[in-house]
Amino acid sequence: MNFSPPTLLARCGGGMARSLATAAATLACFAIAGIARAHGVAESDQAFIEGAKGINIFPYMYLGAKHMVTGYDHLLFLAGVVFFLYRMKDVGIYVTLFAIGHSTTLLVGTIFDIRANPYIVDAIIGLSVAYKAFDNLDGFTTVFGWRPNPKAAVLVFGLFHGFGLATKLQDLTLSQDGLIPNLLAFNIGVEMGQFMALGIILIAMNLWRFSPSFQRSAIAANAALMCAGFILVGYQLTGYFTQGA
Repeated sequence: MNFSPPTLLARCGGGMARSLATAAATLACFAIAGIARAHGVAESDQAFIEGAKGINIFPYMYLGAKHMVTGYDHLLFLAGVVFFLYRMKDVGIYVTLFAIGHSTTLLVGTIFDIRANPYIVDAIIGLSVAYKAFDNLDGFTTVFGWRPNPKAAVLVFGLFHGFGLATKLQDLTLSQDGLIPNLLAFNIGVEMGQFMALGIILIAMNLWRFSPSFQRSAIAANAALMCAGFILVGYQLTGYFTQGA
């Protein structure tokens, strides 16, 4: 079972506009309410991180996993990445590329204190969601006549996703005692959380793919995903021009 975006578009029928509007509005409300803070660190977690001394492997693993499973921008991007992937081999390749990018900038950015404006980084993360949804809709080929390398795009956006969290950790006072082991543990936790979240996403996607509604709603779902990505971009750019510039 393998539906390409053009095939889906041709089969969607007259109810597409109504379905798209409903899905986009729902995602817009969800995004405004919670997604925009996806990279934030909870106050209780901030207190622990700033007060912790020495090596704390398991607490940092827990915090890393918690960040991933509550990081709606990560989950939206991953959902877009695997949306039209039907072989586990392909899923593994793309998720590994994302993990490599995410881990690299999380560790390097935090350890070497490489800084950038967090609003701009988070805006790019929002753009990654919109980008992948547009790619799923075959937008690049349709509009521009060419398609960027999808594997390279996932790797590059993975770098920004990891840097987004690094900018948040840089705002905290991290103890230098056990810093590297704790960051490694945090990163392992992030990947564990990603594995768990991806498993749930794949189960839901596979159940959906074998239902009659998939052909009718896949295009609407990606269009709504793209709307959510642009909402994230707008939210972060608003923060940049009003607070972070």
